[in-house]
Amino acid sequence: MTFKTLFTACVTATALTGAASAQSMSGTDNPMVGGAAMFADKTIVENAVNSADHTTLVAAVKAAGLVDTLMGEGPFTVFAPTNAAFDRISDESLNALLQPEAKAQLTQILTCHVVATNAMSDAIAGMIADDGGMHPVPTVGGCTLQAEMSGDTITLTDENGREATVTIADVRQSNGVIHVIDRVLLPAQ
Repeated sequence: MTFKTLFTACVTATALTGAASAQSMSGTDNPMVGGAAMFADKTIVENAVNSADHTTLVAAVKAAGLVDTLMGEGPFTVFAPTNAAFDRISDESLNALLQPEAKAQLTQILTCHVVATNAMSDAIAGMIADDGGMHPVPTVGGCTLQAEMSGDTITLTDENGREATVTIADVRQSNGVIHVIDRVLLPAQ
C-alpha cells in the first residue's frame, strides 16, 4: 500500500469521524488541533483522525499496526508530529517506511514519540526544573528524549540531536495526553 493510498483513506476517515465528533455533546476546553475540536472523552486515535495536521501520523500509526494500542486504556503521552514535521522527511524515505517490510522500523520510530504515563506540560516543566534544566524522557520505543525549556516552551531532543518544539501542549484524551510537535524524532542510528 502506498503512502498516497493510506493518506486518501485517512482523509476519508477524518471526514467521517469529524462529522460524528461535531455532533458530540461532549464539551471540552481542549485546544483545537488541525482545525478540529479535541474531545477529552475520546481516545488519542479518535481525536487524531480529526486533525487535518496529523493525517500522515494517522497513516503511519495504521501502517505500524498501533491503532488498537493507542485506543487502549493507557495512560499515554504522545508527542504528535504534524504533517509539516513529516514533510521534512523525503517522500522516498517516508514511502519506504510505510511498506510492510519496514513495519518494525516504523513502529520503533512511532513508539519513540510515546511515553507510558499521562504527563501534562506543567509536570514536564517541573521535572525539567528539578533536574537542573534537562530531564530524560524514556519512551515506549526504547529511546530517551531530553526535555528542556526554551522560555515557556518545551523542547525535546532525540538521540541524534534533532530538536522538536511542543507547539500545542496539554490536549487531553480519555487515555492520556497529546503534545503537538514540529519535528519527527528518531531513535539512535
